[in-house]
Amino acid sequence: MGLLRFLLAAVLLLAAAAKLRAGTRGRDALRSYGFGSPRVRAGLWSGTIAAEAGLGAALAAGVPGAAEGSAALLGLFAVALVVAIARGRTGSPCGCFGGRSRIGRPAAARTAALAGALAALPFLPDAHPSTDAWLGIGLAVALVAVAGLAVAVLALARELGELRMAVAPQAALSLEHEGPELGSRLDLIERFERAAPLAVAVFTSPGCALCTALEPSLRLVASDPEVELELFDEEAEATAWRDLAIPGSPYAVVLSADGDVLAKGTFNSLFQLESLLAHATRPVSA
Repeated sequence: MGLLRFLLAAVLLLAAAAKLRAGTRGRDALRSYGFGSPRVRAGLWSGTIAAEAGLGAALAAGVPGAAEGSAALLGLFAVALVVAIARGRTGSPCGCFGGRSRIGRPAAARTAALAGALAALPFLPDAHPSTDAWLGIGLAVALVAVAGLAVAVLALARELGELRMAVAPQAALSLEHEGPELGSRLDLIERFERAAPLAVAVFTSPGCALCTALEPSLRLVASDPEVELELFDEEAEATAWRDLAIPGSPYAVVLSADGDVLAKGTFNSLFQLESLLAHATRPVSA
């Protein structure tokens, strides 16, 4: 009974890890069961993973009622598969063991067999494995747990990567009527040593939390030998702010060594500031 209990617990944990690893494909598989709302699918996907992982851990620990609860959960899954088959969804993604699992009679039979084994588990004789057997079981469970944890970490890393790719960073906000006119020549260049090809005038304000948060990014840009960066405080450099019609902070104006305005815009991240530099250095099309 002990070995069977651990094996069934491992199946539940592996199923939870496979669903987590499937990520978006696992959530989308719930469409096969008639769940069209993305929010509902995300909730069911998260709840199923939590239920399988929790019941698997409880079953491995010998918690009373864990076998019955697991049998009820898998029985519900088996019924859902049978209903989906009856609705003509055979061959559609089922999300049982990741994104590649498919709805069909084999999946329903497998799920029903696991539910039956879990239901019968409390009625099996309670054998007492030897010390060596317990050590082997413990080692197997530890290896399964490590494998599951590795799968979960990889799945989370992939989810984060997909999220970062989906939320593309935005360029700096550059409006024609704000700040100096592109291509105009500014006397502001006299405030720079002009030892680098590009001069960046960054306009900040006292009490600007975003300006303070961007200080490490500004230091990083200033360390570039191709860039000379100077700060212009709204209070200390009020005249420059007024003459150049600076709309707010943080704001950057990229100048050539001759003082020509190459790029300008409001920024709130290192990427956006670098986008201004990239715009200033891009080749001019004929």
